[in-house]
Amino acid sequence: MSEYKSEFLKVLKERGFLHQLSDHQGLDDLLCKETVTAYIGFDCTAPSLHAGSLVTIMMLYWLQKTGHRPIALMGSGTTRVGDPTGKDESRKVLSDETIEENKAGIRKIFEKLLTFGDGPADAIMMDNADWLLKLNYMDFLRDIGRHFSVNQMIQRDSVKLRLEREQHLSFLEFNYMLLQGYDYLEIYQKTGCRLQMGGSDQWSNILSGVDLIRRKESIDAFALTAPLLTTSSGAKMGKTAAGAVWLNAEQLSPYDYWQYWRNTEDADVEKFLKLFTILPLDEISRLAALEGSEINEAKKVLATEATAMIHGREAAEAAAETARKAFEEGAMAEGLPTIEIPRASLEAGLGILSAFVDAGLCASNGDVRRNIKGGAVRINDKAEQDDKRMITLADLTEEGVVKLSLGKKKHVLVRPA
Repeated sequence: MSEYKSEFLKVLKERGFLHQLSDHQGLDDLLCKETVTAYIGFDCTAPSLHAGSLVTIMMLYWLQKTGHRPIALMGSGTTRVGDPTGKDESRKVLSDETIEENKAGIRKIFEKLLTFGDGPADAIMMDNADWLLKLNYMDFLRDIGRHFSVNQMIQRDSVKLRLEREQHLSFLEFNYMLLQGYDYLEIYQKTGCRLQMGGSDQWSNILSGVDLIRRKESIDAFALTAPLLTTSSGAKMGKTAAGAVWLNAEQLSPYDYWQYWRNTEDADVEKFLKLFTILPLDEISRLAALEGSEINEAKKVLATEATAMIHGREAAEAAAETARKAFEEGAMAEGLPTIEIPRASLEAGLGILSAFVDAGLCASNGDVRRNIKGGAVRINDKAEQDDKRMITLADLTEEGVVKLSLGKKKHVLVRPA
């Protein structure tokens, strides 16, 4: 559909969120006519969401900003089953205690981006464990299972790929799309929700809920997905060599989070400004038009605005200032990430390979060696060429730390404990 009347769909299209939509005209008309309730589910598999989840989280943000009601669904029920989508093997089974701890960590992000309350457009937080853990298996098979075709289920990508590769697919996981479809029905019955959103890998699972609501309630529900993002070089969104780009400060400092966005590839700057900041589109166009070394200024704006969304303006500006001091002035900025090493290790001598891996600057000893050969490894701002170099107490600066650097942008301070 070339033009949308509703503000929400206009925003999604202009900013690059819109990938698939089950009924363009029907949803556009509904959004113009009434306050629409929409939800996205987030399974509780880790203590924090990561940057790869940001696209869908921002869809809930814009839903509310355009006058509609978002639901953040905590999937502590479906986490006990495991979504086979995009997986080559079964998900590790987590304890109930771990799932609850993960849920508490995940909830934090939504409290920063959404306004919760009792108003018509105030956000709601729900947990599918509230209904899934109470299900009677025989009733579920009779009332819900009969609406699902196994013939269709085995053609869904999430199942088909595992079967084609002759990889194990448990009956537990095979049930996942039934449970996700049932979630949609349950949320519709409780709140009148008629739109489920998610990443494009969830398209078939969401459609199963649309079909179930049509069969059970004789009403049109809608499915909408965002594209699954990769960087211009093909890297998976939200992942680095050092690990996941977590959204919670307990898992990743605001400074490291700022650095992730500062290191955005040139070709991704405009796309990421549209998706991960709320800057006006004309300002984004101005920044995207910068060329040569000036594109770095656009990257700094992206880093600061994206960090402000998740960690607050004060933390974002502090991260930007720390980076400025460390990179532009060459100072030993206090805000740099710091790891503690037992003093005895420095007395005995800490190998440069171990130090850079422990600091998260490199993924492996081989990675450190490659960077040493490339001239990217520095200790206290001096290039190092010896992969057998030992770091000792003699390397401590006046500030009582050793500064490890990879290139010009990544720095970690080592402090003896």
